[in-house]
Amino acid sequence: MKIPVVKEILSANERVAAENRITFDASGVFVLNLMASPGAGKTSLILSTIDRLPEEVRPGVIEGDLASTIDADTIAARGIPVVQINTGGNCHLDAPMIRTALPDLPMDEMNLLFIENVGNLVCTANFALGADLAVVVASAPEGHDKPYKYPAMFASADAVVLNKADLLDVFEFDVDYFRRGLEMLNPGVPFFVVSCRTGDGVGDWVAWLLDRVDG
Repeated sequence: MKIPVVKEILSANERVAAENRITFDASGVFVLNLMASPGAGKTSLILSTIDRLPEEVRPGVIEGDLASTIDADTIAARGIPVVQINTGGNCHLDAPMIRTALPDLPMDEMNLLFIENVGNLVCTANFALGADLAVVVASAPEGHDKPYKYPAMFASADAVVLNKADLLDVFEFDVDYFRRGLEMLNPGVPFFVVSCRTGDGVGDWVAWLLDRVDG
């Protein structure tokens, strides 16, 4: 009996995700769903990206966390429109949560929306939100085995960003091993090695993103 219930939940989520996508498209807003383990640097990547956007790109953010407004407060301090979703223990955002957050965003003033999902490499991949791109953020301190341990997450990604590249040597991170895992699961997936602290590689990621937004 459990399998039909799971299918029903996911099917209902897919319907709302499709409605979200219609709303985003009608508003001219390009949407990223950023997924990662806790502490990988999703918020840092969002801010580093926003710092490099041209003036005509007007971003907003939806922050997903189990609790607190820490990351949302950091973003709001930069004058960026942001809405906090606290899931109260749920390990992922879903499409209905995103739907309820949209009225609190100035959609008519934005054309790029970052959705920072709850820190989790398991169930976040299963729930569509209506985003244009699913981006997985990994980081050097996590280790180079993540694509092998969490294949569903990396197999479904539209792009993968490896953050904290300034710590690759410290943690003996094998980028080639990590990349081989990606290629086995998701051949040709765009892959960016960046350090949000130093700025290395962030420009390449932003250039790629802007090509998608403009396209």
